[in-house]
Amino acid sequence: MKWQIGDVTVTKIVELEMTGGSRFLLPQATPEAVLPITWLQPHFADENGRLRMSIHSFIVETPDRRIVVDTCLGNDKQGRRIPHWNDRDGPFLADITAAGFPPESIDTVLCTHLHVDHVGWNTRLVDGKWVPTFPRARYLMGRTEYDHWRTVKDRPDMANILADSVTPIIESGLATMVETNERICDEITLTPTLGHTPGHVSVMIQSKGEQALITGDFMHHPCQIAHPEWSTLADSDPDQGIETRRRMFQRLAGTPVLIIGTHFAGATAGKLVNDGDGYRLDV
Repeated sequence: MKWQIGDVTVTKIVELEMTGGSRFLLPQATPEAVLPITWLQPHFADENGRLRMSIHSFIVETPDRRIVVDTCLGNDKQGRRIPHWNDRDGPFLADITAAGFPPESIDTVLCTHLHVDHVGWNTRLVDGKWVPTFPRARYLMGRTEYDHWRTVKDRPDMANILADSVTPIIESGLATMVETNERICDEITLTPTLGHTPGHVSVMIQSKGEQALITGDFMHHPCQIAHPEWSTLADSDPDQGIETRRRMFQRLAGTPVLIIGTHFAGATAGKLVNDGDGYRLDV
């Protein structure tokens, strides 16, 4: 799946898709609450009101850059909270290569935040050691984000994630810490969308008068467009997350900005439009 924004191409590479089982993440999104949001079907929910979700990366190609935005779960990882995210042996690396993006061709890796499903393929296991998957890339990580997680003492799962997917990048000398409003290149700028994590960012793309926004996790699922007050259990600051969604929806509704969802299944992208007193995503 690809989108064109001026001279920029965005390609989606899927690692994992699922229907249902998302109540651990969005407890308010019960089938009974989701079914009345009719525009979620068929891309984002099934006929029984179960959410469809995806874990995927985006390859963003500008005229002179090749950027991976978020690197999913990765293979061979240990110490993950969700059992089937451990010891994965999936074809993501082969898939990204088959799509025309061999790891050696990537010059930038951009992490919207440092949660488990956004940094996993930063590294791969080679002879018992975690090494950078994209050896020629600069890995851009939020300074605020990294400073927060490296000082947190009560999250052993995050300690595992840093140990196998973040610290090896820093020790390899490939990491660059960036600010939440960093300009990456002429076409790519970060925009702070805090709440899910303390340094969370979304990715604004602008080229030839066209615009798109890669969301990251300031919303995990389009049902939060209809219900911005629905928070995920993974949010560091749920109240700030709600405020961020309301602010971003007000800013984006009725504009030509293409919203590209980091966990949106199916069509994945659309325009935000007003819908009565709220909003919906038109795909």
